[in-house]
Amino acid sequence: MAVRIRLKKLGRTHRPFFRVCAMDGRSPRDGRAIEQLGTYDPMIADKDARAILNGERIAHWLSVGATPTPKVGTLIKKYGKDGTHLEAQAEAISKLSERRQKSIESAKAAAAAVEMPKIEEPKPAEEAPAEGAEAVVTPASDAPAEAAKSDDAKAEKPAAEEAKAEAPKAEEKKAEEKKAEEKKAEEAPAAQEKKAE
Repeated sequence: MAVRIRLKKLGRTHRPFFRVCAMDGRSPRDGRAIEQLGTYDPMIADKDARAILNGERIAHWLSVGATPTPKVGTLIKKYGKDGTHLEAQAEAISKLSERRQKSIESAKAAAAAVEMPKIEEPKPAEEAPAEGAEAVVTPASDAPAEAAKSDDAKAEKPAAEEAKAEAPKAEEKKAEEKKAEEKKAEEAPAAQEKKAE
């Protein structure tokens, strides 16, 4: 079996991305790989940051007799285990990671700056106590502020209870209206048939 070290194309239209793989020479370009040895992204602006290779595994496959394609041979010379551009590659990758980190931080800051609209829940209308309810008598020694607080709290309780009681009634009315509409819809075709006869 002739093993080749070549590029396997991934990505999408107009946005290629390649994996450097050890593959059987007879397998198709995008076929099954024996081992993935690195990546090559031609869309990155800085040329030295485009290729990331596993130099030890590439050296192993070369020692076993695998032959690289011309493009992969160039990448191995530059960015392999003893490549000529390793220092430039390290700088380019650090710059790229700094840019990515800055863009992530700016996106987080922009997301934090955007205020989400607050949804206010409608407050139940405060109503007077029911006619049968007894009036609460407060002693004169209590402060007027305390009396107002207690009256407000007591007034909110009946209003909340009434709102809970009204909710099922409203649902029942809607259900009755739907039933009435369905009956009218059923009666209308029957009335039209009688007229047609």
